[in-house]
Amino acid sequence: MHLRPIAPPSGAAAVPDSHGINLWRADPVLTRLLSLYLPPELATHLAPHLDRLGALAGGELETLALTADRHPPELHNRSRRGEDDQRIEYHPAYREMERLAFGEFGLAALSHRGGVLGWDAPMPPAAKYAITYLFVQAEFGLCCPVSMTDSLTRTLKKFGDADLVARYLPALTSQDMDVLSQGAMFMTEQGAGSDISATVVSASPNEDGSWALSGDKWFCSNADAELAMVLARREGGPPGLKGVSLFLLPRLLPDGTPNHYRIVRLKEKLGTRSMASGEIRLEGATAWLVGDPGAGFKQMADMVNNSRLSNGVRAAGLMRRATTEALYIAHRRVAFGKRIAEMPLMRRQLAKMLVPTEQARSMVFLTAEALRRSDAGEEGAYALLRILTPLLKFRACRDARRVTGDAMEVRGGCGYIEEFSDARLLRDAHLGSIWEGTSNIVALDVMRAAQREGSLPVLAARIRELLGNGEALPEALPALERVLSLAGMAVENPALARQAASALYHLTSAAALAWEAQQLGMPERLALARMALRHRLLPRDPLDADGAEDIPAELLADPGEAA
Repeated sequence: MHLRPIAPPSGAAAVPDSHGINLWRADPVLTRLLSLYLPPELATHLAPHLDRLGALAGGELETLALTADRHPPELHNRSRRGEDDQRIEYHPAYREMERLAFGEFGLAALSHRGGVLGWDAPMPPAAKYAITYLFVQAEFGLCCPVSMTDSLTRTLKKFGDADLVARYLPALTSQDMDVLSQGAMFMTEQGAGSDISATVVSASPNEDGSWALSGDKWFCSNADAELAMVLARREGGPPGLKGVSLFLLPRLLPDGTPNHYRIVRLKEKLGTRSMASGEIRLEGATAWLVGDPGAGFKQMADMVNNSRLSNGVRAAGLMRRATTEALYIAHRRVAFGKRIAEMPLMRRQLAKMLVPTEQARSMVFLTAEALRRSDAGEEGAYALLRILTPLLKFRACRDARRVTGDAMEVRGGCGYIEEFSDARLLRDAHLGSIWEGTSNIVALDVMRAAQREGSLPVLAARIRELLGNGEALPEALPALERVLSLAGMAVENPALARQAASALYHLTSAAALAWEAQQLGMPERLALARMALRHRLLPRDPLDADGAEDIPAELLADPGEAA
């Protein structure tokens, strides 16, 4: 029987599709910001690489990400001959994304050595996070192994002995996929969760100076990584955190044989489906002690905090992608004879997405600069980093859940369909406020930084520095005193921690936006700062009709035209 081809429905063109858009060119504000936060010669050097990544992220990389999301990794325990041969099988789309992230763009290496992307020195954090920010707009899941490899390398260099560093650093920072060792951290136990003092996985000394680890780790992302940082309790050690040490666990022993642990099963997750997370059973696995045996958690916290910062960067990237999609659609979808971008309620909805998106972006670069200064040993920089990191992780990750949901709504029913990116962005966004500490844990860490590191006065000084004489944002300086008072009370009363953390974040990000506006001559960025204060911090009467302020047209520009 001969079937006639069916003509496409006449309304098909009404569904905008941004596939193929260059996400770097679609976001000209990012170019302006990098001119502010990077040395001019590095910003110029990176521009063509970011342009290439932007094209990939809006096209080929997006296609790979959608494919890998539909074909999650599979765990195989035995060979076809019946031999024990545990391995995880990844879809070729995921392997190609690994090549792009670890190989071509060197995301796990560029902070640790020169030579990546043709730059002859290690790059500052702002450069790494700018590239990550763009990459994650297409693929979130793989950025977890990238972040953990980068963070493990940092922690190993900082606390590991010279022999361990010499043995493993070259492979951790390699861009050759046949040589590369990826990293992971195995912390979570079913009974302990965020309470590290309840760790029960044990470590017993071996005669050769290594240790044997035994017990179960409950949630291990990048489960087949070549190297993992593991927390375990030393046999005969004191109770509590003092008895928990940090160990480096290789997948293969120095003689090339498999180490004594196995993956019990892979997790079926809401999001980050492309990347393998699993349960690990340690069966006398050989590992090496890292750093001071009595400071295991403190040393692991360095890796966790670096991962938390990366988590905030990824949340910011997800929001930017969601907002770009929403703006692209709003400028092309016609309803009732108008582009919906022209309709007052839609303009207001888009602005409500832009405010948290741009707050997060400014906080990313503010925190990246604090990390650079801290690593350089500048006075007060570590205390600033210690409070900015959990602030970004806490608030940006929660905001990403709402922004990605609102973006889905702009596309309408098609946004709920897995063929577009919206649903995947929403699923992935829910991870950020769970990994590396839930919202409650991270809000409490803000207060811990205030109490133990004296971070509040340092942050207050940075906010005043950003605000200058306060003329651009006159409401901010009076609000600062109230915010600091609330934070001081939250140090003593943990029930106030989330409220205080949100207030600190909103004020700091508004100050950063106002400073950027002044430095770059961008009045639309000052408008964002004012909206952040008015709608996210200062008291408002919900029955006040004076809430629909003018939104600068530059904020709602069509990203398709920019690209």
